[in-house]
Amino acid sequence: QVQLAESGGGLVQAGGSLRLSCAASRRTFYTSAMAWFRQAPGKKREFVAAISWNGGTYYADSVKGRFTISRASAKDTVYLQMNSLKPEDTANYYCTLGSSSDYPTGQYDYWGQGTQVTVSS
Repeated sequence: QVQLAESGGGLVQAGGSLRLSCAASRRTFYTSAMAWFRQAPGKKREFVAAISWNGGTYYADSVKGRFTISRASAKDTVYLQMNSLKPEDTANYYCTLGSSSDYPTGQYDYWGQGTQVTVSS
């Protein structure tokens, strides 16, 4: 069983930046994929960004050009750099881990508890 722990959420003004981090409890398989999803109150969970085991990245149109997903060389930590934040980015952000076949928007196996991001206007 793998546990994921997110950190880095908070309150920021529109136009600001935040960096989310997600650490796995143990070394993940070399061919795993990791991703970020988010869910705002009253809305469905939506895909944000994903990174494959070999560094390929994929983004939702709503965050393309503003968010960057990256992965530590040990492959068990993933980051989400969020720039030019907008009020509509306000949500609980979840880190996920899955097999390579889950990349980019599949049914990931492991989910973190989430970290809240609030963007004020």
